[in-house]
This record gives sequence, structure tokens and C-alpha cells, in this order.
Amino acid sequence: MNSKVTTILIVEDQSLVRDAIAMLLSLEDDLTVVDKYSNGQEAINYLNEHPAPDIILSDIEMPLVSGLDLAAHIANGSLSTKMVLMTTFSKPGYIKRALSLGVKGFILKESDSDYLIKAIHDVSAGKKVISTELAIMALDDNNPLSKKEMSALKLASEGLKTQDIARSLFLSEGTVRNYLSEAISKLDATNRVDAARIAKQKGWL
Repeated sequence: MNSKVTTILIVEDQSLVRDAIAMLLSLEDDLTVVDKYSNGQEAINYLNEHPAPDIILSDIEMPLVSGLDLAAHIANGSLSTKMVLMTTFSKPGYIKRALSLGVKGFILKESDSDYLIKAIHDVSAGKKVISTELAIMALDDNNPLSKKEMSALKLASEGLKTQDIARSLFLSEGTVRNYLSEAISKLDATNRVDAARIAKQKGWL
């Protein structure tokens, strides 16, 4: 175990899970939970006003600002904190995206408490933590969508019309329609809503 105390910020939208994790980690002499929040935006507000903790333990899917968006904020701001994400078996696509953002660990929500504590200690010691199951799934997970197709599909999933998507991405409406059509075809979907659903299930959006 580490000789120094490791500070941890917990970000999880389910209050029962958040409180349970905080209580569990607080039982360790060398781990201190500095605060806990329900979404990434609250965590960003904290980071703007306080020194960065050693580790941020965050869920991926949250309202307002997701765990991946929080990881991007940390990467872009070159903050001296290590990001650990909690995920599920059903979202292998998240792993590749998160690794590119410098995330140091992935903890399955199905994991037991001993694994969680060991993972936190390992990340604190400078190691990268990813379960074998998730690693295999990430390697087998091939996203056929281009970045532009994903961008258009993500905006479409938020309810934006073609004209609004074109304006947001600084593209012509025809180009946006082509991107959406390609995404629908690649995912063997019936329409843009179905394509967005499939992509979200895979963790690509």
C-alpha cells in the first residue's frame, strides 16, 4: 500500500452507489475522499476552485457532463490527477475512447470491493488498471463510424434536425445527410434514431 494518503474525488449520479463507494474507500487508512458529486459538471466546478485530487473515480454515463467529457476536460487542462472510470460489460467502445484521453483505470461495476480498493492503490502507484474481460472486448470492438459520422449521429440523437446539425458542424445539409446515411448503412439500422441507439449501446457515442 502507499505510505502517503491518496485523495479521491467520486463522481457518480446514483446517490446510493456514490455514498457506498465513499464509505468503502474511507475505511482505508491511506485513502481520503475529498468530495463526491453527481455529474461531471459539478466535478469541473470543484476542480476550478480546489487543488486537483490524486484520483478522480467517475461513472461514465451521467447527466450534463459524462465521465468521458470529464476525462477530456482533464486531458485538455493538463491537470495532475489520474482518472479512473467505472463501466459495465455492455460499453466496450468507451474503453478505446477513454484510453486516448489518458484514463488510467477501468473498474467494472460488477467488481467486488477488494478489487476496487486494489485498483485504486495500483493507479495511485502509477499503474494502469483494466480487467482482462474489458481488454478483450475493447480489442474485439471495431467501430466502423468515422469521427464526422459520429459527430452528426450524436447531434441527431439529441433531436437536432439536419439543418441544425449542418450549422453546428459547419457543413452543408447534403454532407450531413450523407454522413447520417453512411452511419445508418454501416450499422444496418432502419433510420438515424435506430443508428444512434445502436452506437450508444456500443459506447461509440
